[in-house]
Amino acid sequence: MYQVLSDLNKTSGVTGSMMVGGDGIVIAADLDDSFDSDTIGALAASITSNIQKSLDRLHTDPLKQVTIEAENGKLFFADAGKGILVVTTEKKVNIGLIRLEMKNAISKLQTATNIDI
Repeated sequence: MYQVLSDLNKTSGVTGSMMVGGDGIVIAADLDDSFDSDTIGALAASITSNIQKSLDRLHTDPLKQVTIEAENGKLFFADAGKGILVVTTEKKVNIGLIRLEMKNAISKLQTATNIDI
C-alpha cells in the first residue's frame, strides 16, 4: 500500500496521499509535513459521509470523488471500496491527470490485496 501511495506522490503537482477508513482512521499515509494525517483523515470521512447522505436523499448514484479547492492547494477524496483515497496537491494542477492517477492507484491497491480496499 505504501508503495502505491509513494508512486502516486510522484505525479506532477501531488504533495501527498493517504488511505483512510470510513471512520476517519488513517490506514496508511505519505503526506507532506505541513498536513496532520489524523485531521485530514477525519475531514475526509466527515465530508464524504455528509455528501453521501445528501446523495442518498436525492436517490442518485453513490459518491465516487470529491474535489476541494482551497487557497493553497486542492484535496481529492475518492471512494476506494472499504476506504477513502485522499490526495493533496498544489494549487495549479492538472485535475484530469490527478483523477486518472487516483483511479490507477485504486486499481493497484485492489489488485495487490485481492480485496476491496
